[in-house]
Amino acid sequence: MERVLIVDDERDICESVAMILEDEDYEVDSTTRGLEGVERLIEGDYDAALLDIQMPDIDGFEALERAKKGGSETAVIIISAYGNVENAVKATRLGAFDFIEKPIDRDKLIISVRNAAERSRLRRENEEIRRAVEPERRILGVSDAMKQIREMIEKVADTDAGVLVTGENGVGKELVARALHHKSSRRDRPFVEVNCAAIPSELIESELFGHEKGSFTGAVKQRVGKFELADGGTLFLDEIGDMSQQAQAKVLRALEDKSITRVGGSKKIEVDARIVAATNKDLEAEIEAKNFREDLFHRLNVIPVFVPPLRERPEDIPVIAEAFANELAERHKKNPPVFAESAVKLLQSLKWTGNVRELRNIVERIIILVNKEVATSEDIKFLAPSEKFSIDDLIEESESFQQFKEKAERAFIVMQLEKHGWNVSRAAEAMDIQRSHLYTKMKKYEIEKGAE
Repeated sequence: MERVLIVDDERDICESVAMILEDEDYEVDSTTRGLEGVERLIEGDYDAALLDIQMPDIDGFEALERAKKGGSETAVIIISAYGNVENAVKATRLGAFDFIEKPIDRDKLIISVRNAAERSRLRRENEEIRRAVEPERRILGVSDAMKQIREMIEKVADTDAGVLVTGENGVGKELVARALHHKSSRRDRPFVEVNCAAIPSELIESELFGHEKGSFTGAVKQRVGKFELADGGTLFLDEIGDMSQQAQAKVLRALEDKSITRVGGSKKIEVDARIVAATNKDLEAEIEAKNFREDLFHRLNVIPVFVPPLRERPEDIPVIAEAFANELAERHKKNPPVFAESAVKLLQSLKWTGNVRELRNIVERIIILVNKEVATSEDIKFLAPSEKFSIDDLIEESESFQQFKEKAERAFIVMQLEKHGWNVSRAAEAMDIQRSHLYTKMKKYEIEKGAE
């Protein structure tokens, strides 16, 4: 249950606001003393707080400043009977999430607290992700290409210029987006990710811009969209090449106006989100095919960043493999293996259709299954994905033409699945077969993600 703190010297207001929020399933604490409110904000774990300006022992602005200096990251909503522009500006400058005038409007209160709590939830999730991926957040590699990407990030991170990250599945496009956010002045604000390919086209607008209650069947309450949640931070639009034309038009308008309108609403909401987009598609070809808007492409592609496939930078493989080995060994409570020169050469000889993501999977398998201080090529050869073997290997291992055909078909299916990030629908489309037929083949050949 989400927790809210109310700090107001008028007990009646504390009680009336608490009743409203408890009806919305919030757990509510309150105090009529500003200094106690500061202590609770610093020591407590609240999702949102309501802080009055006029209090006898300490005013709300000073309370907010003290709480921030004390390390509180709770989203604070300033409330005041003096709703002038000067107070609103000061509250924003001090880091308040919102400003509400007294008498407090019930609907505005609920919306503001809901948005503040959602912002706090995203902050916590981002912090958990940051801790979880800290070892792999560094963009590793000694190749010229990776050095240039790191230099580019340093140059553009602290600007608001749009960045378009391109490259195959698994090369680390999200890693580039997170690095841009982490090195920018927005690092303490939310990093919000949207996988445009994973959201049905009829729901993408609601996901991005939010919706009002009753705007369509199933919209039982108001929803805040990703643009609003990313306000002040970074919005990462992954797989943007799969976004519908209608949604593309609305995203373009949002970028031009720096505001959005929720589905079913009429009010414009100002948003300040830095946009980083990514795709594995050739957007210029998609423009030619009338699948992607040229004006949106130019809006996004201010700073282009291309992440080359792993097979084109084999010199990066030892560095990345070592980093994964150290991280994953700690997770599995084992000693990280050292890769012998023969093992490194074998890894560098593979095609890596799944790129860095595939390398991570193989390193994890080595840690779990080989479990040696020094891993040689003989230790890891059996872990190499089957499609990496040559035709000669398949011929040598096959006792009949039928067996050869089945081994080749299995290898081809695995390659297509890894190429498309194990998205069965996309792999089936690329292979020009029905998805159900592909599932049947996967079952026949016992193909499972992570088992190759």
